[in-house]
Amino acid sequence: MYRTPMITLYTDDLPRLSSFYEGLDFHVTFRTPSHGDPVHVELTLDRVTIGISTVTAAREDHGLDPQLGGRPVEIVLYCDDVDGEVARLTAGGAPLLSEPHPFQGGRTRVAWVADPDGNPVHLVQVTADKHL
Repeated sequence: MYRTPMITLYTDDLPRLSSFYEGLDFHVTFRTPSHGDPVHVELTLDRVTIGISTVTAAREDHGLDPQLGGRPVEIVLYCDDVDGEVARLTAGGAPLLSEPHPFQGGRTRVAWVADPDGNPVHLVQVTADKHL
């Protein structure tokens, strides 16, 4: 039986990427090693955990060869004010990928920014009844 799913992002700059997600209210719940510079951290918001591992650690510790090109994953975060969050994040340097706009017949307002490694972060604000 599977349990406790998590998304892991690989990066060349773990402190920068971790700081970005901490700014989105994620909290570090695990790090290794426990002292010194981490090579892997786990950050949790509600019941979602994002792992961030260095490319170097993936290669040296596990024989993996993560490629940072392409973006086959996105992080989706629900919030109360998409426009306000986009303004805050872009003022902090996050690249804007898609301006805030209505979606699903006005049921939601959505936008995309990128984290420091270019991974899309999809912001969603429910503006009407979620039921279709």
